[in-house]
Amino acid sequence: MMQAAKPVLAGRTVTLRPLTWLDAPAIHAGLEEPESKRLTGTHAQFTLAEVEAHYARAETASDRCDYGILAGGALIGEAVLNGIDWTNRTGSFRIVIWDAAGRDRGYGTEAAALLLRHGFETLELNRIELEVYAFNPRARRVYEKLGFRLEGTRREALIWDGEPVDAHIMSLLRREYSGEQPRAG
Repeated sequence: MMQAAKPVLAGRTVTLRPLTWLDAPAIHAGLEEPESKRLTGTHAQFTLAEVEAHYARAETASDRCDYGILAGGALIGEAVLNGIDWTNRTGSFRIVIWDAAGRDRGYGTEAAALLLRHGFETLELNRIELEVYAFNPRARRVYEKLGFRLEGTRREALIWDGEPVDAHIMSLLRREYSGEQPRAG
């Protein structure tokens, strides 16, 4: 199944809208935010031109859904389903709140729930997986609240500040997906 136009996904406190190359300046700034880089294990530096080119491709890509997270009208992060394999109905999930003021307010939980609903109910995926680093237990709790289950650990998969960090692999299957909106917190 190929996806049609990527819809806007509206929640109670956040809205997800497809990202475009026009969002590149805000995304580029977000990619440089130190805590976001740490939580996502991102060592790479990206130029504005590289970000523009990536999101220009992502706009029309059939194997991914890149959404901006808007709260109060401001772009505070992104939620992405990528690596979509239509034959096996699988995809990978990632999310980041770049704006520190947007963390610990339930925005990430709601955004994740909206994108999971889109993935399972609209795109009809069977499996969505993610990777979360051991130094991010807050995110892991959110994923567990959403129904994700731990599948395994990639031991010492990341070196951050000279220290090895485990990466936990989690997944959620369509039959396990409840569609309920978890409570924030």
